[in-house]
Amino acid sequence: MTRQINPRMLQAEPMRRCRLHQCQAACCLHGVWLDLGEVEALRQRAPQIAPFLPPERRDPQGWFTGLPEEDPHSPSGQVLHSTVLPTPWHYGGTACVFLRRDFKCALQTAAHSAGLHPWAWKPFYCILHPLDLDDQGRITLDEAALLLDEPGSCLRPSPTPLPLLATFEEELRYFLGDEAYEALARQQGLPMPPTQNPPSAP
Repeated sequence: MTRQINPRMLQAEPMRRCRLHQCQAACCLHGVWLDLGEVEALRQRAPQIAPFLPPERRDPQGWFTGLPEEDPHSPSGQVLHSTVLPTPWHYGGTACVFLRRDFKCALQTAAHSAGLHPWAWKPFYCILHPLDLDDQGRITLDEAALLLDEPGSCLRPSPTPLPLLATFEEELRYFLGDEAYEALARQQGLPMPPTQNPPSAP
């Protein structure tokens, strides 16, 4: 799904990304909302995903919980929540059903094993985090103070301001496409690296 960005994403902010070995997937604390289409797709891919989960989490009937809720930014207009389980070894003591003991996401691990982009099977809102959508459905980011004051945030203070376009390059390339992202980056005067690293999110 192609997205537009809020002008805030053209700013530079004194923040940088965390790394998985530092945060240990703290962002998976509360699970995630999934479009109903994403839910159905994951159920169909259960045979490919289940082997990357512990035995007690392999039944797709236990992957989602509650009733669908409305979401104007979701393709189907409705979302369902992933199951959140007590997880003593994780930040805050709970975690999404898809989080593995090595702090990696089973959906990402399974897709990578299948030879696909690591985010091919991840829910939209997982890939988006810690970015958000504004009222017009454009990609944006909360104020720095709100993000940096949260111990489990995906962001850390930086000694110098960094362009948000560079900080969130992986996500923005994925959502906007390489051509649109690079045009925007050139417009903002960002240097273009010769190659891109694979996604590092959990």
